[in-house]
Amino acid sequence: MIVEPSTLPWKDAYKLLIGSVLPRPIAFVSTVDLKGRANLAPFSFFTCISAEPMLICFSPMVRGSDGAKKDTLVNIEATKEFIINIVSEDIINQVNECATEFPFDTDEFIISGLNKEAGSKVNVPRVKECLIHLECSLYELHHYGSEPGSGSLVIGKVELISIADHLYENGKINTQQLNPIGRMAGQSYLRAASDTFILNRIKKGDSK
Repeated sequence: MIVEPSTLPWKDAYKLLIGSVLPRPIAFVSTVDLKGRANLAPFSFFTCISAEPMLICFSPMVRGSDGAKKDTLVNIEATKEFIINIVSEDIINQVNECATEFPFDTDEFIISGLNKEAGSKVNVPRVKECLIHLECSLYELHHYGSEPGSGSLVIGKVELISIADHLYENGKINTQQLNPIGRMAGQSYLRAASDTFILNRIKKGDSK
């Protein structure tokens, strides 16, 4: 099967994309608007870029329902700040609830029952129930079209990392304790730490 994305409606191309690029981590992004009203939404187009400077990125797509920007993007453009709250299995139902397209002034913290905790470096609330928070300032923002199916690239500079004490072990994160959830295609999710294996890297000069 050979497919040229340009020949497909964007929704069909999207299905092939999310069925190929997986598993995907979930960025549970908290923001506020200029009036201080909070917003909380998950994004699975999310990854890291570099350690120095520490940069992460996620991509909010243009809303397919009405062609509008996501509330998260509108808030980041206005305030230049956001927090990535890392998703563990015990809050996945609340995360899924926050994926609903609510009116702009809706506070998803209230809708989901999740609790706010003040950010340390940015003026944005973080999700108290999450075990890791990446407090970010906007580093760069790129737009790739304005029609449904297109999206933006939000690059954030991590100004502070908040880690639950029981996860932090000798400078590393205990992923078993974190129990992160990844996104698959459609409505499928993945327990990212429950079925792992180790491969040692082959060093240069070693025989295969």
